[in-house]
Order: sequence, then C-alpha cells, then structure tokens
Amino acid sequence: MNGFVEAMGQVAGAVSVVTVRDERDDVGTTVSTLTSISLDPPLVMVSMANRGYLNELLLRRDRWAVSVLSVEQKTIASSFAAAGRPGARLLLAGTPHHRGPLSEALVVEGGVTALEAETTQVVPAGDHTLYIARVLGVDYVDSSASPLVRLRGRYRSVG
Repeated sequence: MNGFVEAMGQVAGAVSVVTVRDERDDVGTTVSTLTSISLDPPLVMVSMANRGYLNELLLRRDRWAVSVLSVEQKTIASSFAAAGRPGARLLLAGTPHHRGPLSEALVVEGGVTALEAETTQVVPAGDHTLYIARVLGVDYVDSSASPLVRLRGRYRSVG
C-alpha cells in the first residue's frame, strides 16, 4: 500500500497512555487510537500492536486505564512510547498519578480525562489487536486543558 502510512499520518489522534497492573509491575504504552464506540452501554476501543508485553498482558487482564494527555504532557507521551522503556511506576516518578480504584491501573493526572475500562471483546486486526471495553468509570475530566494530538508524525496542540 504505497502511501498508506503517509495518508494515515494526516489524521489527528488524541494521545493517551494505556496502563495495566501486572502482578510484577505496572505496564503502559502511548496510543493515539482511543475511540468512543457506544454511549449505551459506554464503550471505548484502543488498538495495540501485536508485538510487545502490554498486548500479551491485556489478553490476560481485563481491566485497564487510559489517560488522555494534555499538551503539557509531551514528555510522558514520549517516555511511554520509547522502546525498552522501564515499568510505568518508574516512568511516572515525579509525575502526579494515582491507582484507579476500579482497574488498579495507574492513572496519569493533569491530562484532559482518564477512564477505567474492562475489555469485553478482543478483535485481531492485521498486525494489531483491537480492545473493545466497557467504561467502568470516568476518573476525571478537565475541559480547560488542551489535548495533545499526534499529527504528521509529531505531537501537537489543538487550537
């Protein structure tokens, strides 16, 4: 598919961090594919690359959190996107965060919103896996914060 990556790079996506609690550590990654699927019941979807420990973990653990980052959180987005990154607790050292009461996953504070979710359906999709999840709770909403988006291969602010 000549030009597919470039074409999809023209589509802006909100930058989020998905986290899940493992027995040994907390694991997380940066995604730009959080999508609302349904209002009744409230469902969201994230897409994960098939390679990597987080995808394996999400196949075993149903509950997770997603923190939609603000423009001030580019460093967090980059840290969670880096190859060979350490566990989520180390990545969030010095950054306001807490453990979600419903998912037990780490929730990044200071973003535009954060949700806790429970996977209801797993859909293989090429080199990715789609996780459709019921929203267990909305941790916070800050409508005054500007969201961080990924567009044309870079993190950008909106407006």
